[in-house]
Order: sequence, then structure tokens, then C-alpha cells
Amino acid sequence: MNDILQRVNKVFKVIFEKEDLVVTEQTCADDIEGWDSLQHINLLSMLEQEFGLEFDIDEIVTMENVGDMVKVINDKN
Repeated sequence: MNDILQRVNKVFKVIFEKEDLVVTEQTCADDIEGWDSLQHINLLSMLEQEFGLEFDIDEIVTMENVGDMVKVINDKN
């Protein structure tokens, strides 16, 4: 799962245009300036591209932090 978190972190750096950004499994939207609903959609879209998968609505609504994203991605692989 560590490899997934590293790849997720790279996506966050691109989406939020912050090369020094480091996310952990506990990171949530309140922790990152600019993580609003539009950026969330962009983030999910880029994660789908990065991992070659599609999130369904039930998965999306359960994602409350980065750890939840990593778990869903891990479960789909």
C-alpha cells in the first residue's frame, strides 16, 4: 500500500501545484488549502487516470481522507 500512497502523493502535488506537499493517510480536505469541490473532482479524475480505474459514486462518498482513497484504490487492484 505504500507504493499506492506514493503515487497518490504525486497526484496531489500536480493537482495542488505544490512540489513540497506531502500527504499521509490521515490528510483530509481541511488540511490542504484549495481542496474544494472542484479540486476534489480534478483529484479523483487524475487518480482514475494514474491507476487506470473508475470510482463509483458509493466509493466516492466514503472517501473522507487520503487513507480512504488508498484503500479504495488498493481494493480495486
